[in-house]
Amino acid sequence: MSGQQQHPDPLAAYTAALSTALVGPARVKSRMVAEIHDGLLDATDAYVHEGMPRAEAARRAVRDFGPVAELVPECQRELTVVQTRHTARAAALCVPFLLVCWALTRTAVGPPAAPLALLAAVSTLLAAVALAATGGVLARRFPSPHALPRVVAWTGTGASVGMAVATLALACTAFVTAQWPLLVLAGALSAASHAVLSTSVRVCRRCLVPAADALEG
Repeated sequence: MSGQQQHPDPLAAYTAALSTALVGPARVKSRMVAEIHDGLLDATDAYVHEGMPRAEAARRAVRDFGPVAELVPECQRELTVVQTRHTARAAALCVPFLLVCWALTRTAVGPPAAPLALLAAVSTLLAAVALAATGGVLARRFPSPHALPRVVAWTGTGASVGMAVATLALACTAFVTAQWPLLVLAGALSAASHAVLSTSVRVCRRCLVPAADALEG
């Protein structure tokens, strides 16, 4: 066996490092990294066509793209905006169930259920604003506010917690009311909505950490 050390493919090493540094929707991130890999491959092929050995051409292409640390902020900014939109869409779809849960729990627990209605109203309004700011005509004319991802993440977290509380309240109330089949159904919908929204806001919060510096630019 040869004692020569195997060197990793510079293109694969570069894109692997980039993928590790980025946080966001898996499908969008994979597509973004694949596009960058294709760009590196095209640059490598161009140097090979000029007569350069492929290994050297690959290293040259990587140098031309610049350090991963310089590429991360712009990529992370885009991923954070996409994840913010995903979270806002999830909230827009799930929060109506929170309103239904509030209407049902209000008859059982009275005024203490009122915060659920306020949380649902705020979450719905913010989801609409976030969707408008991260997509469509408004997003093409104006940049997304830097604070929007953080506000969406934490408001979505509040709505998710509200859904968990509503699920618990509905489950407890179902034992002491004749309308238990309706409450059980509402509780199941609330639990499912909580699962969907909590997954999205968790990724949105994770985006905030690597995106903190990127969003300043």
